[in-house]
Amino acid sequence: MLELIDTYWLYFLVGQYPNGPLGGLALSVLLAALALLLALPLGLVLGLARVSPWRSVRWPVTALVFVVRGVPLLMVVFWAYFFLPSITGRKTDQFTTMLMALVLFDGVYLAEIIRAGIQAIPKGQFDSAKSLGLGYAQSMRWVILPQALRHMLPSLVNQFVATIKETSLGYIIGLTEVSFIAAQINTQVFTRAAEVYLLLGLTYFVLCFGLSRLAFAFEARGGVRTRRDSASSVTPPA
Repeated sequence: MLELIDTYWLYFLVGQYPNGPLGGLALSVLLAALALLLALPLGLVLGLARVSPWRSVRWPVTALVFVVRGVPLLMVVFWAYFFLPSITGRKTDQFTTMLMALVLFDGVYLAEIIRAGIQAIPKGQFDSAKSLGLGYAQSMRWVILPQALRHMLPSLVNQFVATIKETSLGYIIGLTEVSFIAAQINTQVFTRAAEVYLLLGLTYFVLCFGLSRLAFAFEARGGVRTRRDSASSVTPPA
């Protein structure tokens, strides 16, 4: 395997770049990061709609969330790759297609993360904001969301981990992410398929395990802070 890494490590990391388009592991991480970044505003809007007191806003968004969550991401990729060009009359490239599919898919999952984070805030916080004369939007912006973000951080990191693994579906439409590059390397060293795909699996494991530990650290830190805040709020006996 060491000989394989020594020969193909640069191709595995960045594909044909700088003599061609970016690919490999760098493209997978870039695609996942861009998808999560662009999905955050969508997830925030959908998440706020999910906890909206107005049924006309809450119900359509709830239906959208359940429909998208009930469909495999592969189907969303196919819709974006085949269905959208037939409507717009323009064929998008593989990177844009995969990015749009991931933004929609991640946006829906982030909506549920945001909804759960908001609902984890004690109801007394809403009542306190209301007693200060803040409206619903002001309460969300200045009181609820800043606190909810602390609860969301571990889940956001975990969603990033899931998105990195989901980028491997770009292989189906010819996107030169790390799984596609591994398949190309395998065609060049056909007798060493076990080593090539073991290296691919180890790459995913190291990257995703490191991010999962980061999520665990955020969760542990948030738990310690919550216990500290709870302890400080207890009035000492006279």
